[in-house]
Amino acid sequence: MQTTYSLKIPPAERWSDAFFESFCAENRDLRIERDTAGNILIMPPTYSDTGRKNSAITAQLFLWNQTTKFGYVFDSSTGFRLPNRAMRSPDAAVVGREKWDALSQAERNSFAPICPDFVIELRSHSDDAEQLTQKMYEWIANGASAAWLIDPQEEKVWIYTAENGVAVLQSVHEGFDTRLSGEPLLKGFSLNLSLLR
Repeated sequence: MQTTYSLKIPPAERWSDAFFESFCAENRDLRIERDTAGNILIMPPTYSDTGRKNSAITAQLFLWNQTTKFGYVFDSSTGFRLPNRAMRSPDAAVVGREKWDALSQAERNSFAPICPDFVIELRSHSDDAEQLTQKMYEWIANGASAAWLIDPQEEKVWIYTAENGVAVLQSVHEGFDTRLSGEPLLKGFSLNLSLLR
């Protein structure tokens, strides 16, 4: 069973962003996030089947973006430094061209200090549902326009959107015998859910 461990470390106020980045660089074999309270979350690599499904999602986003030139697509190893000071890594993310191009080269070469416009989180069989739900609200609260939580075991997708700066669970889609539209944010994008079985 995949487990997330919380590492006991000095209080968050003693960790600069630079120190956190060097900590991550020294521990590249681990998947590391930081929550808004400064807690460091260490996760083992994903299981093989989850990695396969992550790749299917990222590939579909990449191919869509090649045509539309909406912005940039990021995979599950990418960290973003959010306005609430958390550093999070979604399973897939899209950042609009204007937002990304406004960053300096130094910011791009670090954990970019932006929130993606669109994120997907893929639930593995060992993920805690409540923690993932809270993470979806965090994405929206920090600037994402839309966030999808996909559960391949239950074949459900929870779609969250931003309405007046507040996260709203817009709908729950059931069944993977279809494509899921990214409209209106991702014009022309649809995710083939059957590839996530």
